[in-house]
Amino acid sequence: MRLIFDIFSQTLQTLWAHKLRSFLTMFGIAWGVGSLLLLVGLGEGFRSGNRKQFDSIGENVLFIWSGRAPVVQGSFTALRQYYLTYRDYLDILTDCPSVGAAAPAISRGDIRAVSEFYQASGQIVGVPANFSQIRYLPINEGRWLNDLDDLQKRAVIVIGDEVRRTLFPGRPAIGATILLNGVRFTVIGTLQKVGHGDNMNLNLRSFVPFHTMQDYFRPLNAGIATDVISMINYQPRSRALHETAKQEVHKIIARNHGFDPKNPDSFDEWDTVKTVDEVGKIFDAMNMFLGSVGLVTLALGAIGIINIMLVAVADRTREIGLRKAIGATNGSIMFQFFVEGAFLTMLSGGLGIAGAAALMAALSNVSLGDGFDPPKLVVSTAALAVVSLGVAGVAAGLYPARRAALLEPVEALRKE
Repeated sequence: MRLIFDIFSQTLQTLWAHKLRSFLTMFGIAWGVGSLLLLVGLGEGFRSGNRKQFDSIGENVLFIWSGRAPVVQGSFTALRQYYLTYRDYLDILTDCPSVGAAAPAISRGDIRAVSEFYQASGQIVGVPANFSQIRYLPINEGRWLNDLDDLQKRAVIVIGDEVRRTLFPGRPAIGATILLNGVRFTVIGTLQKVGHGDNMNLNLRSFVPFHTMQDYFRPLNAGIATDVISMINYQPRSRALHETAKQEVHKIIARNHGFDPKNPDSFDEWDTVKTVDEVGKIFDAMNMFLGSVGLVTLALGAIGIINIMLVAVADRTREIGLRKAIGATNGSIMFQFFVEGAFLTMLSGGLGIAGAAALMAALSNVSLGDGFDPPKLVVSTAALAVVSLGVAGVAAGLYPARRAALLEPVEALRKE
């Protein structure tokens, strides 16, 4: 035990004797490790922020809107507008086995909402009661729309957080009335704030029963059909079935509106499942790239430490010869230089990890904007860095240590 303590003491004395050289070597490795963890942490924060944005929409949600289809099959030289209808929604429910849930919506952005105190603009959306099962709409006060509200075409409304703040500043909203283009609606619920930062689009929306919206505020510029809707939200029965569900919906829409479902340009849609997967692949590739850069940085740092230790062996040749002359074994000489190299590597790497962790902790409460969460220390990356540092430390200490141990005492003592 005392021998190990003496070796560590000599290691510290040697490093202190060459402060600048040791500092520069350690700084290079600490900077590389810290930069690796910080970059991966920033990427993970971005991934987390994007995931939260998608979670604020809903789980595995697909959207489809009205679109434009070829007048003649197979030709896109002339396109005609078609509009989604309530019949499309009903057919999707009955003829699409891979669709787990669906909800139609009528959306208008030109309706003025007026309370006793102020007026507000925003989107008014007519939806059925099951809309909240597909989309993420957390209730703050009151309740959500129910089937009876829709069946009886009640003039009730659930307002978004920003609408509540505007129309009822510091006042209770539940039970109050507002006018939508002169039509009186009773507020039955308010929503929690959804999203991050200054992105208020979701919080400027208010919701009324679907059939109430259909009676009072039909879609504008939507042809002559009486059952036109703005969009359909739907979910697959499972995440793995999202592509199958989408193709089934395509067939229904194409059949009802008379065009070829194999023309993807005929559909105006958004598949959030596919988008999330694509974004995840980008982040995975980025993490692999940053990990590779980090490993290269550690390898260069290890080469630097090997160089430093070889210089140390050359500088201490007479010391090595003297120690071997008075009985030091090859093993003890090798162990000392190995400990110096490994200690230098692990200490500098530990400082880099600690520095990166401290910086990310300091940034934990800082807002980086919409879609960005503060950087997070990725445990797997930190573990990879520690393992890599261990390998680098072995490489940095082993070769110089072996070279020192193989020196002949007489030749070493002769060295000037």
